[in-house]
Amino acid sequence: MQSVFTRRIRRTIQVILLVYALIGIVGYYCQDYLLLHPVPIKAEENYTITQQHREIQLPVDDQTSFHFVQFAETDSVYKGVVLYFHGNRENINRYARFAPLFTSEGYEVWMADYPGFGKARGKATEELMYEEAKQLYLLARKKYRPDQIIVYGKSIGTGVAAYLASIRDCRDLVLETPYYSIASLLRPILGIYPLQRLLHFQFPTHQYLARVKAPITILHGTDDGLIRYKNAQQLKPLLKPADQFITIDGGAHNNLADYPLFQKTLKKVLNRQVNE
Repeated sequence: MQSVFTRRIRRTIQVILLVYALIGIVGYYCQDYLLLHPVPIKAEENYTITQQHREIQLPVDDQTSFHFVQFAETDSVYKGVVLYFHGNRENINRYARFAPLFTSEGYEVWMADYPGFGKARGKATEELMYEEAKQLYLLARKKYRPDQIIVYGKSIGTGVAAYLASIRDCRDLVLETPYYSIASLLRPILGIYPLQRLLHFQFPTHQYLARVKAPITILHGTDDGLIRYKNAQQLKPLLKPADQFITIDGGAHNNLADYPLFQKTLKKVLNRQVNE
């Protein structure tokens, strides 16, 4: 009887270990496809953008390139520029509708498509996304002073934006639906795995915020089903006394721009005087 029971226990343990290993293997090799959902565009095709814009292609090597789209309402002189790092879906076509939030207040908007998104070639990695952010900043510095540059991140782009603001001077850092880190998002369901070692993308936003000298504004909705409000709240202790954590009551992940509080907060940031 004891031997039968022992064999059953051993078999159960083996099954559990096999399932654990299979889930880990599948998760490791498929994580990029689960995290990023790019839609590429052929070089000869056009973005479906109605606003006035121009494109900049920046080669990295034979297989990889960065691609930026610059939005401007008119050819007049602007207050500054918003460096916009978008979310994990499709390409700039999806996010171009947000450009008027900034151009209507007298700013240019420069959006980056990550490698594999839109007309940017190659495969996105965390390191390449950081490098692209630095290259976009260098382009902006040819035209604008640091106190005219606002760094803006949405969803997965908040990690990129926080990184850039932690190593380069800017006027403001604005984060829409940010996260503490990618590992923190996955820990509730995959906490039994060594996520810090297995994840290709870490984006430790919390580490970067601690080094940001510019004013920080965070906007997050209480009903965000993708990046939980409680996860973003973990960033609060890292904020400076003058920084803002704006709670959009009832806001979800993709509709914050529809809320008057979001619009009012963003307009205040864009029109804030540098010496305030």
